[in-house]
Amino acid sequence: MNLLKSIFVIVYIMGVAVAGSLYATYQFTYAFDWAWAGAALTTLPAALFFSRLMLFKNTARTAAALPFETALAAAGLILSGYYYAQVQHLQHFALSLIATISLLLYTYWYSHLERRPLSTLVHGAPLPDFPLEDESGADVSSLQFSSSPTLWLFYRGNWCPLCMAQIKEIAGQYCALQERGVQIVLVSPQSHARTRELAEQFDVDFTFLVDRDHRAARQLGIDHSYGTPMGMQMLGYDSETILPTVVIADGEGKIILADQTDNYRIRPEPETFLRAFDEHALVITPAI
Repeated sequence: MNLLKSIFVIVYIMGVAVAGSLYATYQFTYAFDWAWAGAALTTLPAALFFSRLMLFKNTARTAAALPFETALAAAGLILSGYYYAQVQHLQHFALSLIATISLLLYTYWYSHLERRPLSTLVHGAPLPDFPLEDESGADVSSLQFSSSPTLWLFYRGNWCPLCMAQIKEIAGQYCALQERGVQIVLVSPQSHARTRELAEQFDVDFTFLVDRDHRAARQLGIDHSYGTPMGMQMLGYDSETILPTVVIADGEGKIILADQTDNYRIRPEPETFLRAFDEHALVITPAI
């Protein structure tokens, strides 16, 4: 199933990009056509949605149901259907139907990760000992970070625009987290070269670690087979990646928050991290 998803998403993104561009070009080049306009409404919003994610990389989360894109696609399908009934524009209606079904598949099937809460990441339990590597390739244990409050972000790789936007958000919170004595550890299964490339973009004291051969992800149960879109392998990424996960541990290495999103487009708000640390501090040092 994951293999099918990895093929679907790249075909869908490329399809709406090409179709949306063709529809827009046709409308501006030739006389306005309502049938083509209906087809364009089912593809252009999705094309713009993906373009915004990938070009700007400043969107860490979206609405789960994508109501704006879905509403426009529905309007486009109705418009194409009306003109099909009137003048038999079967081509436009068929394209609109395919585009609308594809959007629904992306929203309600592809975006969902089908994950279950893990016994390895439970509130109050100690963060397990799992192996990682630093940017130079030296072995690192997760236990090395158990003596201070730690924000762990397991991200899919530089190719994931929502992951990159989430890291930017955390960088924006760096001073507030530093005031609370929090260390920030970012973990990905991507190569050391890709990790160094990312680290150079941030002038903050992040710890970037590599999960070589997916050992940590498999131990924790957050590995994602065929989670990388098909074709990214040509850019040096593995087919297997990691499920987006945020874990917050206190100064004793115990988990105080574990966000295990079931939708890769739904990420915790940045204020969630500060609130988790502050609420935990109030519990262990209650006001007199």
